[in-house]
Amino acid sequence: MDIRALIMAGGVGTRFWPLSRKQKPKQFLPIISSKTMIEETVLRLLPLLSPSQIYTIANRAQSEAIINLLPQIPEKNVLVEPKGKNTAPSLMLATAAVYCQNPDAVVAALPSDHLVLDATRFLKKLEAAGQAALENPLIVTFGIPPSFPSTAYGYIQISPQKPAPISGESFFPVQKFKEKPGKDQAEKFIAAGDHFWNSGMFLWQAKTLPFMLERYAPDLFPFWEKMVKACRTEQGSLLFSIFDEMPSISIDYALMERAQPVWMCRGDFGWSDVGSWSSLFDLWPKDDKGNAFRGECVLLDSIDCLVHNPKKITALVGVEALIVVDTEDALLVCRKDCDQKVKKIVEILDNKKKKEYL
Repeated sequence: MDIRALIMAGGVGTRFWPLSRKQKPKQFLPIISSKTMIEETVLRLLPLLSPSQIYTIANRAQSEAIINLLPQIPEKNVLVEPKGKNTAPSLMLATAAVYCQNPDAVVAALPSDHLVLDATRFLKKLEAAGQAALENPLIVTFGIPPSFPSTAYGYIQISPQKPAPISGESFFPVQKFKEKPGKDQAEKFIAAGDHFWNSGMFLWQAKTLPFMLERYAPDLFPFWEKMVKACRTEQGSLLFSIFDEMPSISIDYALMERAQPVWMCRGDFGWSDVGSWSSLFDLWPKDDKGNAFRGECVLLDSIDCLVHNPKKITALVGVEALIVVDTEDALLVCRKDCDQKVKKIVEILDNKKKKEYL
């Protein structure tokens, strides 16, 4: 089986502002360890895949950073998207590049900025999912067993019918992809027992994607044909015009919500999308008052706070459930339960033309 990992590295990580910026977004930051998140993602794959089987897709500036940061990946595998148009166009382009090399290869589309605690279990399931995609003309995804009724994730509802056993793993037919719910709806999803968090990881055989596009996303299929032609003839300039014409749309909206069949494997390998500052409460060491911090802190009568301020001393007095992030040119202070709104700060700064803070 020929598996190719496509690492989606084009995000901007607005929920991690002010640390994450356009010039150095979340995936290029050492948020979890001393290594950047994209380095962690690649290292996780190396026991199963060789560097020649790993690709990245991002804009030109990010791709240049990837070449410097990950010299083990062949430069030809560092794919450049001509324009940021969300995940559907970028994954179509990356899959087209693999398709032109080997249509039978299995493509594993993986985010560059997620955490997996049990890498051995993850690779075992990734290999089984690759086998499922190789043996069947379908899409495979990982569903994360929900630990609480989150409103920050989309959900996957599976069919209760008997799962398909492949390589020691169970694959369940997906009944429906669902958007991020409200609190009441999320609680109903959890109570139902057949809903999982959408991990944003997908596998398909390179030749399966055009099959799916033609049937379930016919508006995008002509762009696929043009991408394959551009890749085969090495007409890089043609890709710019293709991306200019394409809609900006995620792979979930463009294809996953309509495609059939889709199978799901349980993603019980210690996953976190590290999607916001509050997610670090579960990942950074905490003191006996539940405070997590990077940098020297003096904490007096303060509980359940998170501080990122490695270059200064930070003192907190009598506060609870606060997030404090200090950088050279910006300071963020927000309640723990409001951290999903941090991206709106970026939108406001953008509207005010404060480009130096983006």
